[in-house]
Amino acid sequence: MQKQGNIKISSENMMPIIKKWLYSDKDIFLREIVANGVDAITKYKKLVSMNEAQEDGNGYWIKIFVDKKAKTLTVEDNGIGMTAEEVENYITQIAFSGASDFLEKYEKAGGDGIIGHFGLGFYSVYMVSENVEIITKSYKDEPAVHWESDGNSTYTIEESDKAERGTKIIMHIAAEEKEFLEEGNIKNLVRKYCSFMPYNIYFNFKGDGKDEPLNTTEPLYIKAPKDCKDEDYKKFYTDTFMDYNEPIFWVHLNMDYPFKVKGILYFPKVRNKLELERGKVKLYCNQVFIADNIKEVIPEFLMLLNGVIDCPDIPLNVSRSFLQNDKQVQKISKHITKKVADKLISLFKTDRQKFESCWGDIANFIKFGCIKDNEFYDKVKEIIIYKDINGKYLSLPELMPENTAEKTEEENETESPEKSEGETNENKDDKKEIKPKTVYYVSDEEQQAQYIKLFKDQNLDAISCDTFIDPHFLSFLEYKAPDKIKFMRIDADIDGALKAEDSQNDEVIIDIFKNALGNDKITIKTEKLKNSEVPAVIVVDEYMRRYTEMGQFYGMSDGGLNKTVIVNTASPVIEKLKLLDGDKQKFVAGYVYSLALASFKKLSPDEQEKFNADCVKLLSDYVK
Repeated sequence: MQKQGNIKISSENMMPIIKKWLYSDKDIFLREIVANGVDAITKYKKLVSMNEAQEDGNGYWIKIFVDKKAKTLTVEDNGIGMTAEEVENYITQIAFSGASDFLEKYEKAGGDGIIGHFGLGFYSVYMVSENVEIITKSYKDEPAVHWESDGNSTYTIEESDKAERGTKIIMHIAAEEKEFLEEGNIKNLVRKYCSFMPYNIYFNFKGDGKDEPLNTTEPLYIKAPKDCKDEDYKKFYTDTFMDYNEPIFWVHLNMDYPFKVKGILYFPKVRNKLELERGKVKLYCNQVFIADNIKEVIPEFLMLLNGVIDCPDIPLNVSRSFLQNDKQVQKISKHITKKVADKLISLFKTDRQKFESCWGDIANFIKFGCIKDNEFYDKVKEIIIYKDINGKYLSLPELMPENTAEKTEEENETESPEKSEGETNENKDDKKEIKPKTVYYVSDEEQQAQYIKLFKDQNLDAISCDTFIDPHFLSFLEYKAPDKIKFMRIDADIDGALKAEDSQNDEVIIDIFKNALGNDKITIKTEKLKNSEVPAVIVVDEYMRRYTEMGQFYGMSDGGLNKTVIVNTASPVIEKLKLLDGDKQKFVAGYVYSLALASFKKLSPDEQEKFNADCVKLLSDYVK
């Protein structure tokens, strides 16, 4: 006997809203229906384990069929099924979740693997369907049910002749949504949303023994790390991300308390060290795909990695504003960050050679993570390393000054319990003051080769900082430890160690260069350097250059950098400069400046043209 009724919603205007705006991507309807099928099977398996239902030996499956002629898309499962009363409760009352009812009933037995959190998921089918049928038979000894509705807040329900346990959802696809009747599209959606669902999903099942499931029911990330080999991790990476470059290493997350998190995060090979390439971290709930790169769950800097994270405690359908304010989600995010930091620290301590060999691929990730996440920085700050100009890697503690002079007030009082007469706290504080250590760095080894040679000749060191994130990171480190360290580019100053003890200004040489260059923006100084091979170098104040570069980054006019030319009075060329006549003095001084400029930066077209002309003139004079 057929029965008619009204779908129980608060307003007749609700259905059009659900049909059009339930999800931002309409193709997600297939995920919702397949996930419902997974829940139905999981419920039945739970009942079997409790001896409330019988195993039939037929296995568990979800089958998807497309009938282009009938314009139908069908999803069928052999799960728990529904009685007429349950259809009335779980289908006709929107937002009433059958999953939550089941979990409440069997709370003591546990409900692991139940996906559903909301009853609205079923109605996503109306985003692509003009009419929907449900044919279902419960595991209980009750008649099968046929339910049908065109989504206009009315439905019909009657008995069905379905003989086997389970549920079949038949979607009559709307004319404007015919793309969902294409085999390739449906297979792609299954791979996108259902790749790791725990029961086999078949497409157009034939039953001839040749059917292959579209999904993997036991993805690597749900296994214990001890049961996974390196080859397994590499294959899973290639299959999941279609990246045929082997990952450098990975972090396997496997936690059951105080919340459940499983997954694998991969550190991929960096294709361009000058860029931070966005990775793809896939977020799942009980093996059901939610979305890529959900920053409310996965810290932003971890999105430079590739990976899969499964958090059963996060519902499939929830606003991002909820995620931002949910304390459980925040704990999960912090735990993921901690596990990544622990992996990096462990690798540094147990296999520093491998850590150093990987540094070129992971450096930008770690630096970006430190800037974005203070807790991550606090954990990894002592394993940040830099390659010096001799090819050796040094950690930040190895670059920092010894802190022997940096003592607490209590320590100082212990060492000197009695203060001399007239000694004040101010005097004592002055004694404790130490200067931050200056660490020199190179941003372009080829362009700054001359400066590197000057340093090497005097057994001085500098570190390489040649990616776009390094200027920001160096400023970040200075901000974090202003009393301990400061960074200066190798061409920012001529350190005292490069100068001879009797170095002093030579006003005559300065006047010669001023006359030759005729540029008030260029400051001329003379110094006697320990290296006599270099006639002059150019330096620019570190912080003025940083300020200018920041302005350029934000599209502001820089107005040009004020350069200082350091003329080396130890150079034989400079020593003889005073002996030349006026024209030759001017030419040689200009040429020395061009040489210094070419070692400082890439010459502009006009500068290069002048330099080439001067070279030709020198050659012409030499072969006369």
